[in-house]
Parts: sequence; C-alpha cells; structure tokens
Amino acid sequence: MGETMRAEEQRGNGFWYRKGLRDGIPIAMGYFAVAFTLGITAKNIGMTPVQAAVSSMLLHASAGQYAAMTVIASGTGYLEMVMTTLIVNLRYLLMSCALSQKAGSEMRMGHRMAVSHYITDEIFGIASAVEGKLNPFYNYGAASVAGPGWTAGTFLGALLGTALPDRIGRAFGVALYGMFMAIIIPPAKKSRIICGIVAASMLVSYLFSVLPVAKEISEGFKIIILTVVIAGFAAWKFPVHEEAKTEAEGGEQ
Repeated sequence: MGETMRAEEQRGNGFWYRKGLRDGIPIAMGYFAVAFTLGITAKNIGMTPVQAAVSSMLLHASAGQYAAMTVIASGTGYLEMVMTTLIVNLRYLLMSCALSQKAGSEMRMGHRMAVSHYITDEIFGIASAVEGKLNPFYNYGAASVAGPGWTAGTFLGALLGTALPDRIGRAFGVALYGMFMAIIIPPAKKSRIICGIVAASMLVSYLFSVLPVAKEISEGFKIIILTVVIAGFAAWKFPVHEEAKTEAEGGEQ
C-alpha cells in the first residue's frame, strides 16, 4: 500500500488534474440539479439569470447562497447579509484546516490560496479521501467541472425553472443527498468504526433539529458544533496508531 501511495504522489500534475476532473463529474451532476432549484429561488426574489449565475460563480456554497437570498428578499442591509453568510459558511474554516494537513510543506502559498477558493463539502470529501499528500491540481480538476455545473444549474434554473412543475423542481434537490451517500457508504462498508461514526452523526444531527434549545441554533453553527464534537471524540476514542502511520508511509522513506 505504501508503494502504491508513493507512486501516485510522484505522478505529474496532468495526472492529478485528470483524476480530479473525473472524480468531479458526479459532483457536477449533483450540483446542477441542486443549483437548478437555487436558480428558481433567485428568480422568485427578482434576480435575473445573469445575476443568479454570477452569485454562484462568487459564492460556492448552497446554504450560504440560500441564506443570502433570504436576506435579500427580506430587504435588510449588506452587513446582515455578510454576517449571515459568514456564520452559515464557518464550517469551511474547519475543512480548510483539515486539508492543510494533507497539503504538505512543499505546496506553495499561491496553490494553497487557490485550493481554498473552491472548498465545498463534496470537494472536501473527495480530496480528504485521496491517499497521501494532496496535489493541488486534483482540486483544480474537480473544481473546473463542478464549478460550471453549479453555475449552469443556477442560470438555467432562473431562466427556465418556472416553466417546470413544482414537483419536478423539488425533486432535483434529492440528487445532492444521493451524492453524499455515494461519498460516505464505501468507507463505511470497509470500517465498522467509520460506519458507527456516520450513524452517530446522523442521530445527533437529528436530535439537534428537534430538541428545544438545539433546534434554535443556526445551521452553520450546528455543523461546526457537530463536526468538532464528533470528530474530536472519534480522534480521542479511535486514534490512528503510530504503527499504522509508519506502515502507510513506509514507501515514502
């Protein structure tokens, strides 16, 4: 396994770009479906298709965009929109910190900044699953197909969404959940620990949505709290032992 990891790490940037491009295609398909419903929302609050598309080009977060559009629809000021979007998207700070541990000291600051510009839940998921050090061109490949899928979906949703029946429009939103399942099921099938953590995460997330005090917390803070608590507990209870690290990194020496 160490030799395979070392061989992949020594591949060129072109290999990693193509690999990211391939892994990003399912994400782009899911993004298109979800962004289509986002485009319908943008249309309903008075945004033009071009304005909706530009918002998707600049803000790579569905929850953040929905929150921003809600604030726009309510007619409140820019400061509230900025603060709302910041709170909802705080989880990406944790994702960036996690990916920085896979980047390695040889990744230049310019690449780090470029990678951080397009960290989404799904791209974070596939980038975290890459064995060994993370090549920035893997993220570039995934983003180069996922980004246009998100933008195109938003544009077409704002342009054509109102012509579709409501049931079909709502059905597009299911695609993203299927994509999340495709990300978590393979590792969960290989490890009982991961399977248990996933199940516990789902249960605690549900409890946070129904308990009197917890359900009042914003979605962004819920994700941050659950991520820190569950990931911290898993790291404390099921640490990666030095023997496993040595075996995995043996090929690099």
